[in-house]
Amino acid sequence: MKYSKLGNSGLTISKLAYGNWINHGGKINEETAHDCVKAALDVGITTFDTADVYSDTKAEEILGRSLKGIRRESIELCTKVCHPTGTGKNDRGLSRKHIMENCHASLQRLQTDYIDIYYAHRFDPTTPLEETMLAFADLVRQGKVNYIGVSEWTAEQITRGAVLARELNVPLIASQPQYSMLWRIIESDVIPTCQREGLGQVVWSPLAQGILTGKYLPGKSLPTNSRANSTAGKPFFKNLAQRWMNNNTLEAIQKLKLVASE
Repeated sequence: MKYSKLGNSGLTISKLAYGNWINHGGKINEETAHDCVKAALDVGITTFDTADVYSDTKAEEILGRSLKGIRRESIELCTKVCHPTGTGKNDRGLSRKHIMENCHASLQRLQTDYIDIYYAHRFDPTTPLEETMLAFADLVRQGKVNYIGVSEWTAEQITRGAVLARELNVPLIASQPQYSMLWRIIESDVIPTCQREGLGQVVWSPLAQGILTGKYLPGKSLPTNSRANSTAGKPFFKNLAQRWMNNNTLEAIQKLKLVASE
C-alpha cells in the first residue's frame, strides 16, 4: 500500500480507501463485511469511509463492529452528515442542530470517541453557510472531529467554505466528488479550486459503479448478481451503472483490458 498526505494537512491516508456505501447492511451479510474489513487491513488500507445515511445508519454500526479491537490511532475513520436520517423536520441538512445530533449518533454507532474527517455530504442551500461551518468548528474544538471535508460541492461553494474555515481557524482538507475515467467534470474547476484552497480529493465511484472493471461485455447479458442487474429495492444503484450501458462505452472499456493487464 502507498500513503500520502491529504491536501495541505499533516494527515496521512492510504492511497486506497475502504468505502462501505452499498455493501454494509445491504448487498452482503455482516460476517462477510467483517471479512472484507479484515482483508483491507491486511493489505495496508488504513482509511475507512462511511456515512450516517448509508443503509439507514446500519453501515456505520457494522463498520464500528468490524473495526472493534483495532488500534484507533492506526486508522483514519471518516463519515458524513446531511442526507435524511429520520422523518423529522430537522433530521436532514446542515443546520447546527442536525450536525451536532448526528455527529453524536455517528460516534455511538462507530464506537469511537472522534471522527478523523467529517464531511458535509452535500451543500445545504437552506442553511446559512456560517451556521454550518461554525457547528463543524465547534466539533473540532471539542475534540470530536479532527478535520472537515465536503462532498459534491461546487467550486464556488468550496471557495466560500474555505474562507470561513480560515476565519474559524479549522482544517478544511478534503473534497469527495464522483470521479472516474468516465466522469471527469471536476477537472475544469473543482480540482483547481481545491488545489488553491489546500483540499485533497478522496473520490467516490472511481470504477464508475464497476463498469471500468470490464466485467460488463458489449452485446452480452448482465452478470446475475452484478450491481447493474440488481433490482432488490435499490434502483438508484442500478441506474447509476446503467447510464454507461451502451456498446460504444463497453467496447472502449474492453480495449483498456490490454493496457490494464500490462
